[in-house]
This record gives sequence, structure tokens and C-alpha cells, in this order.
Amino acid sequence: MGLNSIFCRTCRCLAAIVFILGAISAAAAQNYSWMEMPQKDAQRLLTNSPWSQVQVDTDVSEMFYSPTKQGSSSSGRSNAPKYTDQQKVNNNRADRGAVNQAISISYRISFLSARPIRQAFAKMVLSSQNEPNDRLAQDLQAFVERDFSPFVVIAVTPDAPDRRFLGPIMQELESATTATLHNNVYLERVDGKRVFLTQYSAPIADGLGAKFIFPRMVDGVPFLSVQSGTVRFIAQFGDTFKLNMQFKVADMIFDQKLEY
Repeated sequence: MGLNSIFCRTCRCLAAIVFILGAISAAAAQNYSWMEMPQKDAQRLLTNSPWSQVQVDTDVSEMFYSPTKQGSSSSGRSNAPKYTDQQKVNNNRADRGAVNQAISISYRISFLSARPIRQAFAKMVLSSQNEPNDRLAQDLQAFVERDFSPFVVIAVTPDAPDRRFLGPIMQELESATTATLHNNVYLERVDGKRVFLTQYSAPIADGLGAKFIFPRMVDGVPFLSVQSGTVRFIAQFGDTFKLNMQFKVADMIFDQKLEY
């Protein structure tokens, strides 16, 4: 047998192997389940991905020592006078105690209407169980498969190392309504086009945080496309805090289509 013949047979064998491996890979991709997702991948999707980012606000005013006095808090005083920034710090310390260090509050801002985020959340919930729970798995699968096509939903979950500082944040989130937020919450494209909040849901005991709902279609076309560049989520909660996070739309590709 000549060298050329052996080479040709070898090439045909390699081609067949590559074809088989490709078919196996394609089948594995089609049958992939969020339940098989590594927990670290789910965590990354929720904290640093095209669909979810974390905004961190740091208050350095607590770094500087200032004595507090009994009764200096303004809580419960309807006719309290205007205070300077330092007096406000002292009043807050009287309410919750001084910490004398920088305090950071983080806000996880996620496209809940994007399937990868729902899969990651479902995986984290299922991983927290001590033993298999088929009923929970079925409920989470229904959550993953839920139809969000009419809406874009942003979920916001605040957190802080010292949970005493979450009080004012949670109070704002729990007391807000669609009417009070409508003009101060919107999605903005890089071209300046905005879509404003249509419905707000305060946090409940589901672990998803506050939900901000926007229409997906504007003037008969999707608000976002691969050509949209970036989209920014803005939410102003009075003087308490402001959310401002930018996402790159072109990176929001999942299963070969735009997911948001």
C-alpha cells in the first residue's frame, strides 16, 4: 500500500472522528440543563455577566470619629430642624451606633427577564437544598421557562456587610410605588432613547429583590437590538440612593439569540 493511500485513509478516519465529536457536542449543548451548571458559574452570571452587574456605593463619612450624644437622633421629631451633613452622620450613629469605618452597600442589578439569569438563580436556589427536592426543581423549571416576551424586567437586590445600613434602603424599596417612581426610573439607550417604568413590585420573600418592569416593544419594535450599543438602567430614590448601571447589549447573546 502506497504512502498516499495510507494518508488518505488516515484523513478519512480523522474526518469521521471530528464529525462524530461535533455531533456529540451539539447533542450535549441541546440537552444541557441549568441543573448541571456549576454553582460557581451561576454565581458569576448573577454578579458579573452581560445580564447582571453589581453597583457598590461606599460611604466614607463613617471613617471619621465623631462622638454621639444621647438624644441627638432626630427620629420621631416631626418639627426637626435642618441638619448639616455632619449632624446627619451623628444622628444616624445615635440611631444605630458608630462604626468608624467606611461602609459599602452593594446593589445587584439583573435582567430577570433574561433566561440565563433565571437559570442561574434557579441553580443557586436548588444548590442550597440539603437533599434532592423534585417538587422544588419542577417549580424552578417553570420559573426558568416563564414567558417574559412582553416585558423587560430588572431585579435589584441590595446587600451590605453591616446589615444595619440596609434599613433606609429597604424602607425606600418597600414603600415605593409605580406612581412615585415612574418619572425617575428608566432604561436609556446610547442614542438617548428612553423607556420609562410601567410597573414596580416591592421586594417580597422570594430572594429576587425589587422588580422594575418596562415594555419590551416601543413604537411597534423591540426597544433593544444587537445594534443598540449599550443600555443604562437608572433609578433615583429621592436623596437616599441612585442606581446607575450600564450593560453592553451586543454581549447579551444566549443560545444564538439576544436575551434580555
